[in-house]
Amino acid sequence: MSISAASSPDRALPVIIIGAGFSGTLLAINLVRLGQPVILVERNSAHLAKGLAFGTARPEHLLNVRARNMSAFPGDPQHFLRWMGFTPPDQIHRFLPRLAYGHYLRSLLIDAMAKSGQLLRVQQGEAADIIGQRDEQVVLLDNGERLHGRAVVLAQGNLTPRIPEALVGLAPGLVFANPWDPAALEGLDPDAAVLLLGSGLTAVDVALSLDRQGHKGPIHVLSRRGLRPRSHDEAIVPVRQVACPQQSGSALVASVRRRAGEVGWRNAVDELRPHTRAIWRSHSVAEQARLIRHLRPWWDVHRHRLAPAVDARITSMEISGRLQFLAGRLLGATPADRGFEAGWKPRGRDATRQLHVDRAIICTGPEGDIAQSSEGLLRRLVERGMARSDPHRLGLDVDPVFRIRDAAGVAHKTIFAVGPVSRGADWETVAVPDIRNQVHDLARYLATAVFGE
Repeated sequence: MSISAASSPDRALPVIIIGAGFSGTLLAINLVRLGQPVILVERNSAHLAKGLAFGTARPEHLLNVRARNMSAFPGDPQHFLRWMGFTPPDQIHRFLPRLAYGHYLRSLLIDAMAKSGQLLRVQQGEAADIIGQRDEQVVLLDNGERLHGRAVVLAQGNLTPRIPEALVGLAPGLVFANPWDPAALEGLDPDAAVLLLGSGLTAVDVALSLDRQGHKGPIHVLSRRGLRPRSHDEAIVPVRQVACPQQSGSALVASVRRRAGEVGWRNAVDELRPHTRAIWRSHSVAEQARLIRHLRPWWDVHRHRLAPAVDARITSMEISGRLQFLAGRLLGATPADRGFEAGWKPRGRDATRQLHVDRAIICTGPEGDIAQSSEGLLRRLVERGMARSDPHRLGLDVDPVFRIRDAAGVAHKTIFAVGPVSRGADWETVAVPDIRNQVHDLARYLATAVFGE
């Protein structure tokens, strides 16, 4: 493929971005700042510019990154602080409600639309298919409308998880796959027993929301290892700059564990954050699988940390006995007079146990297996051989410049993916600091690329 800044007939066509959450919105803003026409497609106007992560209206849901690190633009690290009007140190280190950050993102989009003239167009609707033509890509909406573009970027964000096989077949209202569905917490008896599958940040959010609405019943949080996210330190701890490690596979895992023994897991993880993309891409598929299996559980709970105030509330709920983190595997579910009996096997034990549950909520994180996702467009692309899951089923398979790969592994010239759906390429494409760098780089690539043989 040739890349050039020369003029070309296709350059009058827009880049079509499917999904207007954080990733898609920020990519659109970066593109129009570079003078590129964009069509931003979003099916749910409530999620415009915010997505699920920052669309919450619940004040108990806080950012898990300090305000000083939340600028949308890597070249302007103070941008969010200026927008908030923050200057004193006690403000820039705060963990703000995510709804405030959602307002920030929407204001950026509105400002970009006002300043870009006709360059940026927001199209409400659902993308049903992508049809490649000779010099363009055509996105077919569910209402039959066709959008013509020079390139398409898939930015659907975090995909709704599936209901585990062990819970399939339970009556409606007993299990919710989407933890962000308001119905997941509605109509629940205050003394009901709730099972949360998965023990990461999503489970913490749901537990906090249950607590805030006055829930008094037991909350069981079940995951393979029973690990919950750790807290940020109250004090700002300087992170030592280290060279990118040269070890691979099990040697790297052992090295990180040794370093954690010296400085703690928080610092060991933070030291490697500037190198995670290079580390991931330097490993073979087999070695990457080993990292996922042995390092990722500990990495995640120390990398994606809680605001100290959130950690304090979760700890209080644990101490009171209302919240319990369990390590084990869900085996099945048997309907009962009220709710169901969940059979599970504790980690490292042979005997199984039973939990009476009134409701289960899936908090395992986003669905990574594109072929199994409820996202119709992505499944259609996979079924037609235009896309495939990455080897670890973390998302779409993409090349180093985030072009999606087809069933044969060939990168498509003009269809890209950005944000969480592309995290198989870098492992860490889930948080604001990671995504803002990705969209910055991709915008500059798209602004200068002429697609041809």
